[in-house]
Amino acid sequence: MNWLDDLLHNDPDPTETREWIESLQAVISRDGAERAHQLLEGMVEVTRRAGAHLPFSPTTEYINTIPPHLEAKSPGDAAMEWRIRSIIRWNAMAMVVRANRKPGDLGGHIASFASSATLYDVGFNHFWRGPEGEHPGDMIGIQGHSSPGIYARSFLEGRISESQIDHFRMEVDGRGVSSYPHPWLMPDYWQLPTVSMGLGPIAAIYQARNWKYLEARGLLPKTDRKVWCFLGDGETDEPESLGAISVAGREGLDNLVFVVNCNLQRLDGPVRGNGKIIQELEGVFRGAGWNVIKLIWGSYWDPLLARDTTGRLRQLMMETVDGEYQNCKAFGGKYTREHFFGKYPETAALVANLSDEDIWRLNRGGHDPHKVYAAYHAAVNTKGMPTVILAKTVKGYGMGAAGESLNPTHQTKKLDDEAVRAFRDRFNIPVSDEQLKDGQVPFFHPGKDSPEVEYMIERRRALGGFLPQRRRKSSQSLTVPKLETFDRLLKSTGEREISTTMAFVQALNIILRDKQVGPRCVPIVADEARTFGMEGLFRQIGIYAPFGQKYKPVDRDQLMYYREDAAGQVLEEGITEAGAFASWMASATSYSTNDLPMLPFYIFYSMFGFQRIGDSAWQAADMRARGFLLGATAGRTTLNGEGLQHEDGHSHLLASAIPNCRAYDPTFGYEVVTIVQHGMKRMLEEQVDEYYYITLMNENYAHPDMPEGAAEGIIKGMYLLSSPGKPKKGELRVQLMGSGTILREAIAAAELLDKDFGVTADIWSCPSFTELARDGIDAERWNRLHPEETPRKPYVTQLLEGRQGPAIAATDYVRAFANQIREFVPMRYTVLGTDGFGRSDTRANLRRFFEVDRYHIAHAAIAALAAEGKMTAKDVARAIKQYKIDVEKPNPLTV
Repeated sequence: MNWLDDLLHNDPDPTETREWIESLQAVISRDGAERAHQLLEGMVEVTRRAGAHLPFSPTTEYINTIPPHLEAKSPGDAAMEWRIRSIIRWNAMAMVVRANRKPGDLGGHIASFASSATLYDVGFNHFWRGPEGEHPGDMIGIQGHSSPGIYARSFLEGRISESQIDHFRMEVDGRGVSSYPHPWLMPDYWQLPTVSMGLGPIAAIYQARNWKYLEARGLLPKTDRKVWCFLGDGETDEPESLGAISVAGREGLDNLVFVVNCNLQRLDGPVRGNGKIIQELEGVFRGAGWNVIKLIWGSYWDPLLARDTTGRLRQLMMETVDGEYQNCKAFGGKYTREHFFGKYPETAALVANLSDEDIWRLNRGGHDPHKVYAAYHAAVNTKGMPTVILAKTVKGYGMGAAGESLNPTHQTKKLDDEAVRAFRDRFNIPVSDEQLKDGQVPFFHPGKDSPEVEYMIERRRALGGFLPQRRRKSSQSLTVPKLETFDRLLKSTGEREISTTMAFVQALNIILRDKQVGPRCVPIVADEARTFGMEGLFRQIGIYAPFGQKYKPVDRDQLMYYREDAAGQVLEEGITEAGAFASWMASATSYSTNDLPMLPFYIFYSMFGFQRIGDSAWQAADMRARGFLLGATAGRTTLNGEGLQHEDGHSHLLASAIPNCRAYDPTFGYEVVTIVQHGMKRMLEEQVDEYYYITLMNENYAHPDMPEGAAEGIIKGMYLLSSPGKPKKGELRVQLMGSGTILREAIAAAELLDKDFGVTADIWSCPSFTELARDGIDAERWNRLHPEETPRKPYVTQLLEGRQGPAIAATDYVRAFANQIREFVPMRYTVLGTDGFGRSDTRANLRRFFEVDRYHIAHAAIAALAAEGKMTAKDVARAIKQYKIDVEKPNPLTV
C-alpha cells in the first residue's frame, strides 16, 4: 500500500479523489509547483466562502523545504573546504582542551561549534561580504558559545596568533582572546555581544530594520547587505529571541536571515524531548510572516526518500520525537536500525542493504555543505520577507563517545587522550601520536602558503575582506551645537513653571534644527510620546513607517496629528521597551556598523528602563554604544498618583554599575541642556565610547538662571547653588545636598532651618552622585598606588573641605545612591532616600512617607548638629514637634 492508497482508504468517493490528485500532478509536471499552489489557494478560498471551516496548518512535512532537484549547487572545492573545516574543528577543540589542562579551570565549550562548523564554513566561504570593498559588508551575529571556531578560522587566516589562541579566556595581561564575542574587549574584531542568550536575535531584527530606516531617510544607499543571526534552538525559549519576529515579518525585512542551529539539545538535556522543536519553530515563524527553510536531512537521505513510495518513511520522521532522534545519534547505527527504521516493515526494508555503519553515516542537513549552500542561496535571494533556516545538527558532532549527542555535552570542556586521538582520526588531522604524548594537544597550521590557507584568503578577498571585523571610529566627526545655542534654556523661566522633561523636549527641538546634527537625531519612544509632551514631533518630523500612511488619522484636523511617513524620523516602537532599546542600540552603534554617526534619544518611563532592560544595557556598553537614554517620570515620589511598579527609586544604582554609562539626575533645565551638549560633544566630536542616562521629571516648577561657572561642576557631578557667604562667629551651618526634584526640598529646608533655628546652609546641586563616586574611587586608588606622590583629592572633597557643619544629602532614590560618596565627604554625612516599595499618593504625602521632604531634611540637619554637640536633644525634639514628624511611623523600608 502506498501513500495514495492510505489517503483513499476511508474516502467516500476514492475515484473522484484520485482524479483530482492526478489532475494536480499533471499541473505540477507541466506548469510547476507554484502554479499548483496557486490553484489550491483558489480552491481553499472558494471553500471558505461557502462556509466550510478549513484549519490552517502552520507546519509542513518533516523533510527539507528545498527538494534535491531545486538545490543551488555550490561552486566551491568540496574536498578543500572539508580539509579547512576539519582543521578549524581541530584547533577549536584544542583551544578549549589546552585551556582546561592549565591551572585555573577556565571553562569553554566544544560542542556548540562542533555542531555548527559547517553552517559557519559555508557562510564564510561563499556568502558573507566584508566591508573592505565597495560593499558596506554584512553583519554576522555569532552564537556566543561558538567563539573558539571563529578564532580558529582567524588563526588560519593569520589574523590571530597562536599565542593569542593559546591564551583563550586569559585576557587580563592583554595576551589572550575573550571567552565570547565582546566588542569592548576586542574592539577591532567582534561586532555584536551575543552570549547573553536571546539578546542577539532581537538586536539583529532591529539592526536590519535600522538599515531600512536609514535607507528610507536617504542617509544610507540601498544595498543588498544582510544581517545574519545565529542562535541555538534552546535559545528560542528566551522571550527576546522570538518576541520581535513579528516586527521583521510585518516590515518585510528581507535583509535579515536567522540560522537556528537545531541540535535538539540545550544545556541540561533535550530542547523538546517529547516534541519537535523544528516543527514548533516553523509554525511560529511562518505565522509571523517569515520565509521558513527547513534543513533537516543531508544528502545521504536523498536516495531513501526517493524510494519512499509508500510515504512510510516520511510518516516515521513525523512521528519520531526529538528525544528519540537524540538517542539515534548517541547510540549509533545498530540502535537506529532497530528503534527507528525497525518500527515499520516498509522502513526496515529501505535500509536492509545498508550496514550499521552506513546507517550511522546518514547525515543531518546542517552538516552537509551542499544542502547548507542551497539553503543560504535561497535565503539571500528571497525578496519581501525575512528568512529563517532551521538547520538540524548533532550537538558535539565529531566528539564521539566523549560527548556526541549526550546530555552533558554542552558542559564538556575536557577530553581524555583517547578522545583526542579519535577526534584527530575522524577529521584526518596530520598530528602524530608522538605529538600527542604526555597530554599534549598541539594546534595545527598547514602554513601560510598552503593550498588551504590560500583558498581561504582568496574566498575572503572575493567577498570583500575578513569577518568578523569592527570599525572603532567613524571617518566622520560631527560638530555639535555650542552651549550658547541653547541660551534661552540657560536662563530663568521667571514665573513660568516647566518640568525637566519639557526642558529636554525644547532642547531636542533646537538640536533637530541644527544642519549637521539634526538629521542624525533618532527620537525613539515606546508608546509614551504624549506622556512626555513629544507628540509635536509626529507632525514636525514624522513617524517612520516603511509603507507610508495608508489611512487618514483620526486627529488629522489637530495641530499635532499622528503622521506616519516612509521617510519619518521618529521611531514609535509601540509597547516594547526591549524592542525600543534594541532599536536605540542599532542607532547608537551606527558609527561603527555604517561609518555613519547617529544620535539616538530613547525616552521612556524610567521605572521601565534599566530595571526591565538591564541585560541589554550591559550589551550596549559592550557594543560601545553612543547615545542618550532619558528616564522620564523619574523618582519614587515625583510620579504622583501611580504606584509601586511605576515609581523608580533605583535606576541610578543600576546605571552606576555600567562603567561607560554616565548617569545624571538634574534638577533644572540648564543642567539638562549642559549635560546633553557635553554628551553630544563627547560622543559625536570626540568619538568617546560612552552613553548617557539622564533622569527627567514631570513636576512643573520655576527654573533659575544658570549660575556663572557652573558648567564644569554640572558635568563633574556637583556645584554650589547658593551660599549665605562666610560663616559668622558662632553661626551654625550645614551643607545641604540634593538632586532631581528633591533638591528643591533641600532649598525649602534651608529656609526652615534659618527661620526656625537660626541655622544657615550652603546648598549644593549634585546632578551626578555616580560621577562623584567614580572620581573619588579613582583618586583613592591613585593615592594607594603612589604612596610617595602628592595625594590627589576627590572632587567632592575639594568642594566640601573647609566648609562648616555636617552634610545632609537627599534624593528621590534609595540611600545607596547618595551613599556612594560617603568615604569622600570630609564631615559627618547623613543620607535620606526612598528605600522601600512605592505607592500611589500625592507628591507631598509620598515625600513625607519616605522621609525626604523639607521637614525631614531640616530635622536630619538638626539631629546631625546635635550629634556633633552643636545643638541639643531638646532642639531635635522641638524639630520633631514643630515639623509634625511621626516618630511611631513604620520604617518605609519595611512596609
